Amino acid sequence: MKLFSDTLCEEIIDPEEECFLLFSQSIPSQNLGFVDSKANVLELTINDRDLTIHQSPTILSSHRAGGTTGAVVWKITPLFASWITSTSKFLLKQQILDSNSNVLELGCGISGIIGLSLAPIINSYVLTDQEYVLKILNENLLENQRDTSASTKSRKSTAKPKRGSVPAVQGQPHSNISARPLDWETDEVTASLTGSDTKKSFDAVIACDCIYNDALIDPFVQTCVDACKLRNLEETGQTRPTVCVVAQQLRSAEVFEGWLKAFFKEFRVWRVSDEELIDGLRTDSGFVIHVGILR
Repeated sequence: MKLFSDTLCEEIIDPEEECFLLFSQSIPSQNLGFVDSKANVLELTINDRDLTIHQSPTILSSHRAGGTTGAVVWKITPLFASWITSTSKFLLKQQILDSNSNVLELGCGISGIIGLSLAPIINSYVLTDQEYVLKILNENLLENQRDTSASTKSRKSTAKPKRGSVPAVQGQPHSNISARPLDWETDEVTASLTGSDTKKSFDAVIACDCIYNDALIDPFVQTCVDACKLRNLEETGQTRPTVCVVAQQLRSAEVFEGWLKAFFKEFRVWRVSDEELIDGLRTDSGFVIHVGILR
């Protein structure tokens, strides 16, 4: 079965070799990879669209038991959002997504940048992360989300919400973005995540810079597996499997190799080639994007 065009690199057959090739590159110093970990507000532009993103340096520097890395924006996130919605529109061109598609994001953090960028050209986008990020995430969605309906006549107000009084995003009219809590270690992945009575699976699962240590590898990979397996439960005649897209900053060779070996056991894996990427994500950038299909 030919799953992708030849613009992707050849399918990976040896995770150790892939790791060696990637970490043999001239990897620039990115420090940890924050955009600006001290700023309360970031002004970003994604393909000519301006976004105002609130983040929380206070949460990042706290000692919260479940981790704090989702409290700020990481460098790869705006790059990934720019790529996935660039003129090449990789996922659409590869017929992975279209205007009727549903996408699930794992470990989205507080920003919602990828959802805000991709949602206008698909059917629905579901962001997930631990409970602690949802308040600021919802604020960012409300502040930046464009009305995706065909008509704007039914808008009641164009005023921005006040900080600290943010309703649930999934309840908004005209919204095809929802934010839901999902802990990889404690929560079960079910079809209810789609928020739909008719669609019970996702066309793509996206994860951007989610792996920082060995302890995250197994629960993350299992969550990817469970999310992609939802498509196997459908009885709607779907012929294309769910595609899992994983973008990462190259930090630790040991952690990366551990992730790839675990991911490779469950998924057929390809690395996206430079020809399909934008500046800032190509070879020697320190970033990499892989796509996987369940075996």
